[in-house]
Parts: sequence; C-alpha cells; structure tokens
Amino acid sequence: MKKWAVNKPDRKIVSDLMTSGGITSLAASVLAARGFVNIESVFKQLETNELSDPFLIKDMDKAADIINNAIDDGTKICIYGDYDCDGIMACAILYQFLSENGADAQCYIPERSEGYGMNQQAIRKLADQGFKLIITVDNGISAANEAELVYQLGMKLVITDHHQPGDNLPRAEAVIDPHRTDCFSPFKKLCGAAVALKLVAALDGGDYTMALEQFGDLAAIATIADIVDLTGENRYIADYGIRLIQNTDRAGLIALLKSSGLTEKTISSVSIAFTLAPRINSAGRFGSPTTALKLILSDDLQQAEEIASELEALNSTRKNAENDIISEIYSKINNDPSIIRQRILFFCGKNWHHGVIGIVASKLLEKFGKPCFIMSECNGEVRGSARSFGEFSVFKALTATSQCLEKFGGHPGAGGFTVKPDKISEFKDTLLNYALNEFPIMPALTINADVPINPRELTVDNVRGLKVLEPFGAGNQSPLFLIQEAQVIEIIPLSDGVHSKLKIKIGTAFFFALIFRMSPDELSVHKDDFADFIVSLDINTFKNMESVSLIVKDYRLHGIKQSSVFAASAAFEAFCRNEKLPDAYYKSMLPSYDELKIIYLSIPKQGISFDSLFNSICSKGVNYCKMLAAIDAFTELKLISADYASEKLQRLSVTKKTDMNCASIIQKLHCTATEIK
Repeated sequence: MKKWAVNKPDRKIVSDLMTSGGITSLAASVLAARGFVNIESVFKQLETNELSDPFLIKDMDKAADIINNAIDDGTKICIYGDYDCDGIMACAILYQFLSENGADAQCYIPERSEGYGMNQQAIRKLADQGFKLIITVDNGISAANEAELVYQLGMKLVITDHHQPGDNLPRAEAVIDPHRTDCFSPFKKLCGAAVALKLVAALDGGDYTMALEQFGDLAAIATIADIVDLTGENRYIADYGIRLIQNTDRAGLIALLKSSGLTEKTISSVSIAFTLAPRINSAGRFGSPTTALKLILSDDLQQAEEIASELEALNSTRKNAENDIISEIYSKINNDPSIIRQRILFFCGKNWHHGVIGIVASKLLEKFGKPCFIMSECNGEVRGSARSFGEFSVFKALTATSQCLEKFGGHPGAGGFTVKPDKISEFKDTLLNYALNEFPIMPALTINADVPINPRELTVDNVRGLKVLEPFGAGNQSPLFLIQEAQVIEIIPLSDGVHSKLKIKIGTAFFFALIFRMSPDELSVHKDDFADFIVSLDINTFKNMESVSLIVKDYRLHGIKQSSVFAASAAFEAFCRNEKLPDAYYKSMLPSYDELKIIYLSIPKQGISFDSLFNSICSKGVNYCKMLAAIDAFTELKLISADYASEKLQRLSVTKKTDMNCASIIQKLHCTATEIK
C-alpha cells in the first residue's frame, strides 16, 4: 500500500483563478492545490517567455572566447559527452554548431563499459589523436584527476555540466555549471543539453534565435528525459521544442517517430519521456551511444530509418533485461523478506546489465517506496546506480560512504557509483547506518492527489482544459485526482489480460478506469467492491465520440485508514530490524491464537492480496501489524505461500496440526512482550 496525500484547495482561490486566468475548474483547482494564489504567481513560477542571458552563467564568457578562438585557429576539438539521452543530445547540439561554423571537431562518447564521465584511457587516446581542446558536455564537474591529466598531456579543457560540484572544481579554462556556488545565473535546474544550448547561444554572441530554432528540439528531449524540473526556463525549452518536434524536418526524429508509432500523433512530454527517450537511451545501454548520435545527426532518411530500427531492437532487449533482473530480485525478496524491511533497498547481482540497473532501481523505488541502491558485479568490478526521493539525497548518501567507493556522482534523486573491491558489505553497512543516523524516520514515498473530484466535474471540456498546464514532468507533474467510494461494476481484461479496465459507478454516473500492467487476476478489488482511486484524466475518442477516460495511478478498498496501516507497518519493520520500540507496542503486535485463526481462515486457496486480506480482517479488530506477523509465521510453518514481492498470499493444503508458537516471529514477539512485563 502506498501513502496518499490529498490536497483540498481553497474554493475562493479556485474561483479567482478561473475568472482571472480564463481556465476551467479542474485546471484552477490543480493550481490552487499546488499553492498558487493568483494568476500572477502562476506565471512567475511556471512560465517564462525567454531564456536568461547565457553570459550570466559563471565562466560562459571565458568558454565562448576559448572555443571561438579554437574555431578560428583550426584547433582540433573533442566534444566529450555521456552515453545517456541528455549527453547524446548535448553532443549533437555542440557538434552540429561547431561543424557548421568550420570547426575541426569530433565527438567522443564513452561506452557504458568505460563508466560515467571522463576516464584516463580515453584522455590518453585523444591526446595521441592530436586533440588540443576537450569540451565536456553533461559531465566533468567531478573529474579532478582526469582534468590534471588533460593538462599533463598538453591539452586544454572546458567543462560544461549540470551535476552538483564538489568542494574543489577541476582544473579547466572554464567551468560552466549553474550549480557552482559562485554562479549567479537566475535558473539553476538545467540539464546538460540545455547548458550546451546556452553555450551555443553564447558562441553566437548571446542571441538565442539560431540556437532555439536549430536545437530546441534536442534540448527539449534531453530536458524531459533527464527529469529536471519542468518549471521556468526548462518549461520554456520543453514547450518550444515539443512544437518543433511535432513538425520536425530532422531525418533522425522523423525516423524515430515512425519506428516508435508516434507519426501523426500529438507529441507531448509524456510521449517523449516514455517512448522517444527510452529508445535513444537503449543505444548507450545495449549498443553504442554513437548509434543514437548518428541517428540525430543524420540527414539521410533511409539511413535514419535503418538506425531507428536498430534502436527499436535494442529497446526490446532492454525491456527483457529489465524483466530478468526484476525477476531475480523478486526471488531474493521472497527468499528473504527482511531485505525490503530495511530503511533502504540494497541489491547486488552477478552480471546484471549496467545499462538497466538504474531503470530497475526506479521501478523498485516506485513499488516499495524506499530509496534503492543496485549494484552489478562483473569481471571483478562492482558498479551501481541509485534512486531516491524526498529529503534522502543519493549524492549526500554516496558522499557519506565515499570511503567505500572508487568514484561516484549524481544529484539528490539519482546517482552512479563504483564500489571498491571487497567493500560491498562495508558499503551496505555504512549506508544503512547513514540512513539510521540521519533519518530515524525515513521519508515516505507519497502519491499526491491534487484534489478530490466529483462526477459532475468529469466532462470532456473540463478535462481538455487541463492542457493549459502542459508540458508535464518533474516539478510540474501531470495532475492527479482522488475518486472516493466508487463501486466496481465490471472488470474487463485488456490485451489478453495484460491490462485491466474497470467499469465503475461514482454516485449515479458510470466511467471506465484503466489499470495498466495489471491483469484482472492481480487486482485486489473485485466486482461490487467499493474502492478509492487516484487517477489522471484523459479524453478517449472512439468513432468520433469523445469521453472522459480515467487512468488509475493507485487504488485501495474504501474505508482503510492509511495512518494506522503505515504506523503498524513501520513498527513491524523496526521490530524486524531489532530497533527499540515503545514498550506498549509489543503486546499490540503479538496476535492471539483466535486472531491467528481469523487471519488464516481469511486466506483462500485461490489466493488473496495483502490489502484484500487486511480489508477482510480489520473489521474483526485485527490490526495490520498482527497481520504481518501472522503472514511471516504462516509462511515459515508452510501453512501458506507468500509472494512478498507482489504481496500475494495463498493457503496451502495442510494434513496435520501446527503449533504456532514454533514460528520464530511469534517466539520473538512473545519473548519481548514477556520481558517487558
């Protein structure tokens, strides 16, 4: 079960926003729920009509002078990129500009096997090839040792990056990073390609006209793919670029849109994030990032279509690799459920593909609601990727455990790292201690619904009015709405049972709600149940008829008190970690014989979800903590099978009596409660 938070906007503010902004009630409700009190505050935070002067970024003037002089002198320039979508787009932007202006320039994008950022072997190779100036894009801010090598080999360096800098900057002719403490540019949350876009504008004298017209599409894709906040200047870049993509004449994008099924469809931040970006990223994950770079730079449609087809195949390979790793992790969890009861999730596997462990970390974070650190051990090297949320910063956690790491980088929400040989256990212990000491109460991953909604508001025109808030992304999420006490009338399988469609009744009105990637058999609601839903809204068109469609983000049976469930779950996990709890807790966590019987008899042979089980027993006075203890006990004694990863239970056939006091969790709870007495 995930934690929900539901905003309740001030209706007067909603009314004022509708009047002053000329927007629909849903759009106004969302803005009011997000803290906007008038239409002026909306424009101030979300909107901008221009990009700030590129020369406001520290060292931008130095970089422009160095690079323009290198162009004039015929200096051999290397653009040193990164293998993800942001790095590839940044490379394409700067390379295309430099080459069109007569520069002797080439790109170098390290393969994923080389690791993130600059590496000494590549630098030596570039020196041997006669390069005299290296310009990094989307990397370099933490490459102090590599920067020194650049100068030892007689080259010069310009760094452009957007990641958090350390205490000391690398040696370079110019270090362009909006996050520098001495950089006073007004907007900080740019991606690497947007920084490259600003560099191009600076090289063109500071005017953005050419930069945006030629490269706004690429900067938009990178901005959305890199999950930077879509507010302020990023929102401007994304909106400008999306319009370019919709009418693109760039051969690479035409081919990519065709291969991914987006031709003739409306392009949005969602289609870029979940359709275009993964295909671009697949090159760096399962092939070579230069393949995606060639696609973007191609001016031959036939060649571009061939490359796009190659990326399509790589993307399918990526999906299969993801599923294989997740299956292996789920097996680990089911063999040892204590793994998911730690403050953070920590997994290490053999030969897991480095190209997808970050994606897997994101999916596990979303599922289990905890920061996730995943490592893959391959040929004696242990490389990892981490994802987090809220106040738990990946970058700070990696900094705190740096004695176990060969290198690391990132930002609060994500990071990459390499663990020193034989330091995996120490890294895990240090990480867990950091979480314990810095976050006695860990942040809870929360689904935020903007506003409760009633069926009268679910009209096509009202839903269409939400488009004024686009583009959606980090910092300006797609609106979510709470629907309460809807009755499930019918459950319909879609795509051979891969997805589910629910016909629900809200008051006296009927709607269809789509639940993706969950079959009817996996649902924890059934026909005639009353449930609460958090949904996004869309417009469905069928036979020229439009109707409102609900896309389910999360759901739960109506009537469950989440505060009690989360408090009980947190207490149980703390008990499993041997952490001290208030004395009164232990007795309330220990199920009696009668309660164990109630729980056991509520688990059918055909199976049930954790949530459905709790819904059936909570009315009988059994709390969530006792249910979790009972599940562990029944599983240990082989009375049930428990899939902890998917939170499913199934009663097993039993031929003899079982003493519940033999279960280790019951013994531990009983002993602790007895000692306190």
